[in-house]
Amino acid sequence: MVVMLVALLWPGKHGLQAAVALPMALGLALVAGMGWWDDHRPLSARLRLAAHVVAGMLLAAGLHGAGLDVPTCVVLGVTAVVLVNVWNFMDGINGLAASQAALVAATAAVLAGPGAQGWMPGWLLMAACIGFIPFNFPRARIFLGDVGSGALGYLLALLAGLVALGGADGPGRGDAMLLLLPASAFLVDASLTLARRILRRERWWEPHVQHAYQASARRHGHTVTTLAYGLWSAGGAWLAWMLGGNDRAVGFMMCAAVAAWQGMGACWWWYLQDFERRMTARGPRT
Repeated sequence: MVVMLVALLWPGKHGLQAAVALPMALGLALVAGMGWWDDHRPLSARLRLAAHVVAGMLLAAGLHGAGLDVPTCVVLGVTAVVLVNVWNFMDGINGLAASQAALVAATAAVLAGPGAQGWMPGWLLMAACIGFIPFNFPRARIFLGDVGSGALGYLLALLAGLVALGGADGPGRGDAMLLLLPASAFLVDASLTLARRILRRERWWEPHVQHAYQASARRHGHTVTTLAYGLWSAGGAWLAWMLGGNDRAVGFMMCAAVAAWQGMGACWWWYLQDFERRMTARGPRT
C-alpha cells in the first residue's frame, strides 16, 4: 500500500498529474482501509460493497480527468469493484493471490511500454508482490488479509486504466483488454463458482470452499496448485505480450484469443470440479 500510494503521488517526468492521481489514491486507501477494518472487526457485506463502489467511482473520475472517455471510465470503475472482490474471494491458499497479481502487473507494465504512465506502477506492484511472496509461500508466515487482497484487485484495475491511456503511440484500449489473459485463472474460477452458487440458491456472499483452486489444493496441496495457476497465467501473459501494441491490425485476433483462453479456462474449471465431485462420491480409501 505504501509503495503504490507513493508511486501514484510521486511527482516526476512520467508521473500522473495531481488532479488525476489523487482520486485514484483515495480510492486505493478506501479499499485498503475498509479491508483492514474488516480484518479486525467484520463489516457487513453491504457496507463493504458500498465502499468498493465509491472507490470504483473515484478511479473512473481520475481516469476521465486523464483523458479517457466516459464509457471506458465506467467500465473500468465497474472492473475495479469486480477485481477487488475477485482477489478477495480467491485469496485462500499460500502464495496464490500475490503471484497472480505479480503476473498481471508485469503484463500491464510490458503492454504500457517504457515511459508510459502504466510502466513504472506496473513494475512496482510486481516488485511489491514478489517481496511479499517469500513470507507467504510455500509456508505462510504472513497473510494478505482483506486489506491486501482488496488493494491488489483495485490496483490491477487501476493498471488496466493506465494501459488504456496508452503512451506516445496513442490510446491502448485494446492492450488493456489483453490483461484478461493473465487474469483469466482468477476471473474464470471466481465467476463460474459464483454463478453455480447462485443457481443453487446458496448464500453466495458468504465464505465457502467451492472454488476450483480450493478443490485442487485439497487433492494436490497449496504449492502444486499455486504453481499450476501461475503457469497458466504466465501463458496468458506471454500471449498478451505477443498480441500487444497493434490495436488495429490484430483487433479481431485479440478478441478471439481472449475468448479462446477464457473458454479453455472454463473447461479446466469444469474438469477440476468434476474430479472433486467424483473423488468425494468415491469416498476415502480403506
